[in-house]
Amino acid sequence: MTQNDLATGAVVRSAELVFEPHDGFLTARAVGERIGARLVRLDVVRLAAGRSWTVPDSADELTVVVLSGSGTGQVGDTARPVRSASTMHGPTGSTVRVRADDRSDMVLYVWLSGLLPGRPTSGAPRLFGSLWDTGTQLRNFAGTGQLSPAELPATMNFIFWPGTGSAQLCLHCGIQEPGETFSVHLHPESEDAFVAFEGAGQMYLRDRWIDVQQGDVLFAPPMVLHGARNPHRGRHARRFVTCGGPTPFDPFLYDAAGACAEVR
Repeated sequence: MTQNDLATGAVVRSAELVFEPHDGFLTARAVGERIGARLVRLDVVRLAAGRSWTVPDSADELTVVVLSGSGTGQVGDTARPVRSASTMHGPTGSTVRVRADDRSDMVLYVWLSGLLPGRPTSGAPRLFGSLWDTGTQLRNFAGTGQLSPAELPATMNFIFWPGTGSAQLCLHCGIQEPGETFSVHLHPESEDAFVAFEGAGQMYLRDRWIDVQQGDVLFAPPMVLHGARNPHRGRHARRFVTCGGPTPFDPFLYDAAGACAEVR
């Protein structure tokens, strides 16, 4: 990793992650200080069947996406069944736990961030959701204007955001059907870390499109251009799904969607 990488972001390949063993699970840090992140961390957890992963009384705010497998998720005293595409939000001070079913290994992507001073918190944040939740969406996003007339705009679902009580972290799901692009953009003060959740496509970083596949991660520091697209077309083309979001959340995205950016 060069100093230039630290200043301008990186694409981290799933195959390059280095996992450390724990009691019943493995963890790898995909985004952290090693690649220049100051505000957000992104860990990958591989959880063996029948075993549990727990973050007790976390000083960080967490969001969790289940990449594969099934089990039970718990935030504080609230528990729900979880499976691929299930999401969890752990507010600061809560205990977050996932237990894999007895016959199902699990892979989790976990975003963590300590709250910056002065950020408001919610009294009743949403704790569980799904990447496929369509209650609040951003469509026809113009970004910084690189979307060509030949490209179709993708759709972004807001899963955890200020409107659901998230204080600093957010979780969005970009659904790029064949030929669709979530336009190139940047965040003035936010670090963005997002994952290729499903399919194969391309992520934009700095000045070019990069081929990615399931499990690969993009990290973009503030003021660094990034985006996602599905360049595939034709009868056999499949959708390309990404998930993640800027930390702290960027009010500009909610303004573009006509949604309030105040923590509720």
